[in-house]
Amino acid sequence: MHRYTKKVSALWKLLIVGIFAYAAMNAFVYFMQSRLIFYPNMPGRALVATPEDIGLPYENIEFVTEDNIRLHGWYIANQQAKGSLLFFHGNAGNISHRLDSIKIFHRLQLNVFIIDYRGYGQSEGKTTEKGTYLDAQAAWNYLINTRGISEKQIIIFGRSLGASIASWLASKHAPAALIIESGFSSVPSMGQRLYPFLPIRWLAHYKYNTKHYVKNVSRPVLVAHSRYDDIIPYEEGREIFLAAAQPKQFLEMRGGHNDGFIVSGSAYINGLQLFINKNL
Repeated sequence: MHRYTKKVSALWKLLIVGIFAYAAMNAFVYFMQSRLIFYPNMPGRALVATPEDIGLPYENIEFVTEDNIRLHGWYIANQQAKGSLLFFHGNAGNISHRLDSIKIFHRLQLNVFIIDYRGYGQSEGKTTEKGTYLDAQAAWNYLINTRGISEKQIIIFGRSLGASIASWLASKHAPAALIIESGFSSVPSMGQRLYPFLPIRWLAHYKYNTKHYVKNVSRPVLVAHSRYDDIIPYEEGREIFLAAAQPKQFLEMRGGHNDGFIVSGSAYINGLQLFINKNL
């Protein structure tokens, strides 16, 4: 009887430790969400290069959001531009880590306006979900009001986290088109894939609901995603595509999450070119 009591006591202790560990994991995910989503310091906030390093003249742009946060971006003009691209990057690094993409879009005869969200690069402030939407709106206002560009001549582009921000913005306006690259359908959806043993849908106070936003986009949509994406599963991209209204296209890429647009080579560039030419 004494042995049985000791075993029961040990099991209760193990159960209590397990409950505390599980509760601690839930608390960590709930309170540390911003650090799990935003990586402005990886590899760093310093600008390590500029478009001039790839032979492209550019303008340093500073503009202010509705809540008075000063943001920084680059405007790279193209003398043969058929339109303009508003570029929202992913959750790590800054605009200086996107020169390969800037070069591609310049070759596709587009002006490019790329910005750093609040808390990234040379932009002020602390990053929040609501804040990134205000940043996107301020960038749109800059192109429309300061540069005098018609919304029918603007393509909104977003990669990874930027895909959700781009989709939100496109759902509020009528751009020429929207391009979603390597995006996730929502934070809760991605979180559930990463932590299937946690009640992520209850814990997530960041939403970034790309799937919901894209349903409300009235303009043509291109969704690009790789089957071999090692960070955001291909199924997430397909969910976004299925949620989008017509007209829409899907561009299947190759390679991983961070190099898919490079690995896919001419198939990626040609796919973009066809979509851009059709909608500008």
